[in-house]
Amino acid sequence: MNSFHQVDTPSLLLDIGKLKSNINRMSGFAKDHGLKLRPHIKTHKSVKIAKLQLESGAVGITTAKIEEAIVMASEGIKDILIAYPISSPEKIKRVIELLNKGVDLKISVDSLEQIKLLQKELEATPHTLEVWIKVNSGLNRCGVEPGKAALKLAQAVLFLSHLRVGGIFTHAGHSYGAASKEKIEEIALAEASAVVESAEACEKAGIPILVRSVGSTPTYEISGKVEGITEVRPGNAVFFDAIQVGLGVAARADCALTVLSSVVGVYEDRIVLDAGSKTLCLDKGAHGLDSVKGYGYILGYPELKIDRLSEEHGVVVFDEKPTLKLNDKVRIIPNHACTVVNQFDEYTVVEGDRVVDTWKVDARGKRK
Repeated sequence: MNSFHQVDTPSLLLDIGKLKSNINRMSGFAKDHGLKLRPHIKTHKSVKIAKLQLESGAVGITTAKIEEAIVMASEGIKDILIAYPISSPEKIKRVIELLNKGVDLKISVDSLEQIKLLQKELEATPHTLEVWIKVNSGLNRCGVEPGKAALKLAQAVLFLSHLRVGGIFTHAGHSYGAASKEKIEEIALAEASAVVESAEACEKAGIPILVRSVGSTPTYEISGKVEGITEVRPGNAVFFDAIQVGLGVAARADCALTVLSSVVGVYEDRIVLDAGSKTLCLDKGAHGLDSVKGYGYILGYPELKIDRLSEEHGVVVFDEKPTLKLNDKVRIIPNHACTVVNQFDEYTVVEGDRVVDTWKVDARGKRK
């Protein structure tokens, strides 16, 4: 098979040139500003891509769940932050299994009760677990409030023999709903301030904070420039998608990931594609974004809108009927690359029109 036009649909196409350019953009920014780079792999869930990021200068990776960390560690990736609160005994036992295998693991913490549970399970082991305090920078999801609350949690860790504070971090995910570049900048500066304020409070109390980490793709190139920040953790920036284009963070030409879909029906007022909600997902941005229209952008056909999805059908509407006919194929930039990748077993890797490889989505479906 030479051309992606011969690939069955729906399929996930990955442009290797754009992928490497995006990876270099992240690592170049980090190097230029004296920062460490710890990309979030929940976007791509691929060992191959994670290793390309490490080869480009990343110091380690970030995962959302323990199972993602297990997959990456099994392939030799050892420096891992799990940026998710872990407190159940079942999950802590799996954390201990990773520590037993020599993984340099860091865990997100944001409550006194959680750190006590971690300590209890670790007491029967020889391990001291590195924990990073998560602070809330406006997303209002997980995280303690910046400053005094972060200091209080750090002081509590000092009394626990099997934990040590390694860093303070945040995630400004609400930037995905920003209505302007000015709002993105405002969120980015608040993101950095939440981390720096918390780290400085700890250090004034004699608790060193070596890592001060920020992470949202729309904000990291702003918040990463703030004095006191030492690390960035972008995830979506490895691919970009229609949401990032809508935010002005990337151009469509930067989007490395597309869904290849076929026309399965042509009617007077609509065209139907074989990419439905089980392919494109019902995502227009987790935090709302007016600039995202429909359920993906069809390359080469700006007049078309993917208006509605059922499980296996994408219904496309138009003002003027296009020339597309039955079995024609189109490429769709997904609204949210992270969720779409999780629907596929593999990437079809392309260079121009030519298929050059297939890569597994190694950690797809990992929810624990």
